[in-house]
Amino acid sequence: MNHVASPGHEAAFAHIPLVGVWRNGFLESVHHGTAVLTGTDGTVVEGHGAVDAAMFPRSANKPFQGLAMVRNGLDLDGELLALACASHSGEAFHLDGTRQILARAGLTEDALRCVADLPLGVPQRDAWLATGKGPERIAMNCSGKHAAMLLTCVHNGWSTEDYLDQGHPLQGAVRKAVEDVAGEPVAAVGVDGCGAPLFAISLAGLARSYGRFAGAPAGTPERRIADAMRAHPQWVAGTGRDVTDLMRAIPGLLAKDGAEAVYAVGLPDGRGAAVKIADGGGRAHIVAIAALLWRMGADEDALAPFAHAPVYGAGDVVGAVRAFPLLGEPTV
Repeated sequence: MNHVASPGHEAAFAHIPLVGVWRNGFLESVHHGTAVLTGTDGTVVEGHGAVDAAMFPRSANKPFQGLAMVRNGLDLDGELLALACASHSGEAFHLDGTRQILARAGLTEDALRCVADLPLGVPQRDAWLATGKGPERIAMNCSGKHAAMLLTCVHNGWSTEDYLDQGHPLQGAVRKAVEDVAGEPVAAVGVDGCGAPLFAISLAGLARSYGRFAGAPAGTPERRIADAMRAHPQWVAGTGRDVTDLMRAIPGLLAKDGAEAVYAVGLPDGRGAAVKIADGGGRAHIVAIAALLWRMGADEDALAPFAHAPVYGAGDVVGAVRAFPLLGEPTV
């Protein structure tokens, strides 16, 4: 069989060992991936793996979608703007906030075009199912973003039925926002899990973008979004989620995760970092991003809950998931 190369294929063969799983001192498993640090000017300061290869940011792209909406008149601030950039757990306040955004647009849940789903948070999912409910669009973790997209369309007089089409004015604005903050052209276009167009950029471009958001001057749309997310991290993710806790732990940090083990952060001085774990599993990316933050000078004590994940044997901690030394593993 002949395999045709496609954007992103070079990254598949250029991932390197980033995170190991140790059990009783024995290296049991290895997570490969790509990691990058960018400086205050957006240039690559340190790269591990194919940091310039195309990749899908998944939900780490939500601040960029938010930027397109704010540029086009989205009139949200505070918690609701954070919710517009969220992968929420489906807690009651998330769903209520989504309904508030829809009400501002004069729309109901029926207007949402995200896929029907169960709440992302495990406790919220269990409670949802216990009431006899099944998948609904309002419960999908991207529903806040979709409600904000609809509000933006109503504000501009754009059609709402096809707001997820790649050729829709809203999605054209999103593509431009992605290219503006990443400083590079979109390499490929896909469809995200929620149904929205998904624009591929490099991991370096993703880190650069987060640095630009986190360090944006006051009064800019980027700063408005970053401030909303940093002030209301529980609206960006949810109770007990590492994105929420990480932004609370590191002053001024902007952070967002994405499906398939993507994680990006930005610091107020304009530096950024991003990681993509090759296997897409969810246990390694927070450990890797904590190691990158340690290299960026973040406080070790603040990073301690994120730097290692316990490995259990017979109910006891017998090892840890931790970054390899090339990422400058925190000593805590």
